[in-house]
Amino acid sequence: MKVSDILRVKGSTLYTVTPDEPLAEAVSIMSEKDIGSLVVMHHGDLVGMLTFREVIQTVVKNGGAIGTTLVRTAMDDAPLTCTAETELDEVRRMMLERHARYMPVMDKRMLMGVISFYDVAKAVVDSQNFENKMLKAYIRDWPGEDEENKG
Repeated sequence: MKVSDILRVKGSTLYTVTPDEPLAEAVSIMSEKDIGSLVVMHHGDLVGMLTFREVIQTVVKNGGAIGTTLVRTAMDDAPLTCTAETELDEVRRMMLERHARYMPVMDKRMLMGVISFYDVAKAVVDSQNFENKMLKAYIRDWPGEDEENKG
């Protein structure tokens, strides 16, 4: 299974901010859209990732306030990325190693989407459920010993 499988199901809605936007505005967008991350873009390039983790760390540093902090001050300026062709096993490994909950999906310099750890976990569970159903159907339809000994 690849990242493209998740993006196909998830859709292509993306939310971005620029590094020079006020952090308070970014937090409002995250709250309003009920999302846990924003991709930070500057002149069409990915320059960072803003998640609630970075927001909380910034609030703590500022003594409990966001104040006039800009997105660039809070964002992760070296986010993990993957491509649509990256295998989900690799994405899981990368996310677990870096404790990353969100990962931008890139095609060269173009942002294709963002996947979350939840998206990855759901895809794995859905795939396992499908395989279980197929196995159960196969076993149910298999002519077992009981069938052969009837009569």
